[in-house]
Amino acid sequence: MLQLVTRAWRSARKLEGRPGFSGERVLQDRLGTAQRAQQFYRNQVVAELTPVMREFIGRMEMAFIATSDSRGECDCSFRAGPPGFIRVLDDRTVAYPEYRGNGVLASLGNMLVNPHIGIFLVDFTRDLIGLHVNGDAAIVTPAQMQELDLDLERPESQPPGRRPVRWVLVSVTEAYIHCSKHIPLLVPQARIRHWGTDNPRHKGGDYFGVGAERAPAARETRGGRPAFRAASP
Repeated sequence: MLQLVTRAWRSARKLEGRPGFSGERVLQDRLGTAQRAQQFYRNQVVAELTPVMREFIGRMEMAFIATSDSRGECDCSFRAGPPGFIRVLDDRTVAYPEYRGNGVLASLGNMLVNPHIGIFLVDFTRDLIGLHVNGDAAIVTPAQMQELDLDLERPESQPPGRRPVRWVLVSVTEAYIHCSKHIPLLVPQARIRHWGTDNPRHKGGDYFGVGAERAPAARETRGGRPAFRAASP
C-alpha cells in the first residue's frame, strides 16, 4: 500500500512537468523568484538520500515532524533520542520510533488518514545546517520493524521508557538542504532524561498555566470539588 501511494504521488508530480507545486509556482511568478527557485530545485532537491544526508541523519538526536489530517489541518511535533534513533534503511527509506507519550497520538492519527509527512532535522551544535525529508508514512509494529532492520536493538534489551510502541516507516520522495545563515549555535549540556515517565514535574507540569486557568470552571461544574490540581514545573 505504501509503495502504491508513493508511486502515485511521484507520478502526479512528474506529470506537472515542473518541480514544486502550483502554489509555489504562482508565488514564484508573482514575486519574481522563479529563476532562483529553479536553480535551487536543480541543484539541491533530490528524490533520494545522498550518502552525506544518510550520515547526517544517523548522528541527529532530534527532529521536527509535520503531519496533517484529511482536511489539511496541520500539526508539528518534536521527536528525540540518542544519535541514530532515526534509522536509515536505504536511500529512500527511513524510520523513527514512537515511544509512550501523552496518549493523544496526534501525529500517528494524522498518518492514518493522510500519509504525507515532513521531517526537519537541524544541526545546532556543529555544522549549523538543516535537512528537509518529505515522504509518505506507514505505521508498523516493533516486530515488523525488527524484520526490516536486522541490526536494530531488540526491544527487550532497551530500558522500559525507551522501548518503541510503534515505528513510523517513511518512504522518501524529496530531500533538500536548509541553509545555515539563520540557524543559531547552541551549546549542548548534559541532563537527565526521564524517558517514559508520567511524573508531571518531569514532563513540565502546567508550565503554560492552562490547567490552573481551567480549574475554577471545572470546580464550578463539579459542585465546588477540584477537578485536578495543577503541578508546578
